[in-house]
Amino acid sequence: MSVQHPIIAVTGSSGAGTTTVRKTFERIFWRENVNAALVDGDAFHKYTRAEMGAAIRTAENSGHQPPSHFGPGSNLLPELEELFREYGEQGTGEFRHYIHDEVDAAAWGQEIGTFTPWTPLPEETDMLFYEGLHGAFKHGTVDVAKHVDLLIGVVPTINLEWIQKIHRDTHMRGYSLEAVTQSILRRMHDYVHYITPQFSRTHINFQRVPVVDTSNPFIARDIPAQDESMVVIRFADPRGVDFPYLVTMINDSFMSRANTIVIPGGKLDLAMQLILTPRIWRLMEQRERRS
Repeated sequence: MSVQHPIIAVTGSSGAGTTTVRKTFERIFWRENVNAALVDGDAFHKYTRAEMGAAIRTAENSGHQPPSHFGPGSNLLPELEELFREYGEQGTGEFRHYIHDEVDAAAWGQEIGTFTPWTPLPEETDMLFYEGLHGAFKHGTVDVAKHVDLLIGVVPTINLEWIQKIHRDTHMRGYSLEAVTQSILRRMHDYVHYITPQFSRTHINFQRVPVVDTSNPFIARDIPAQDESMVVIRFADPRGVDFPYLVTMINDSFMSRANTIVIPGGKLDLAMQLILTPRIWRLMEQRERRS
């Protein structure tokens, strides 16, 4: 952690909705004139898409547990920790981009599923913002979480998470339902051991809970809308959180525990603005006092 070079990390599995939270942070950064270095967690995958496919086939053909992006073996997590450490100490570090789609491919002149070269972070940034799978990772000698000043978990209920992944991967990335299902099954061991524990280290968790039937996510025709959901917001440390203010400002919200507020899904963006903006102010004020 660093007062002068703070780090914010949003962590959640593929299909959880971390991109939506990232967009909210970007709007706050723009409105509050915060110059943030943006880092995509996919850039710290170890393998290109083709290499990952080959590694999976090799493992399956030999009867071994295939690798997944959820596990440490398929990611450059020591390098991610080193980036956080260096940024926290000096405000510097190296990053790269992962080419997700045709838009990225056209912009960078590279094939989908590859990485751009490593380059230095932009100079003179106010903070680093990470969004990906491993922002609160801790295992063995690697401890990414200890370097982060504000950790946000995005954790839909598991069936909703699968529905979102299935729809994204089949409609936007061209995978078959069978292929996505196999991906979910293949990653379950790593999900349980390396993704789920991170949400006990986060400072705030946003968990979307649908109020429509999601019993069989593999036949769902659409993703439950925000207005068909509630969001459970849990604070690891409720001290200093103005819950009466939040309940007043967010219609139809209520407290379910001393550290937990429940809101209508359609109010998620408002809630994030109300909760996260003061925390960004606090990080910026501490940084300015230290400068």
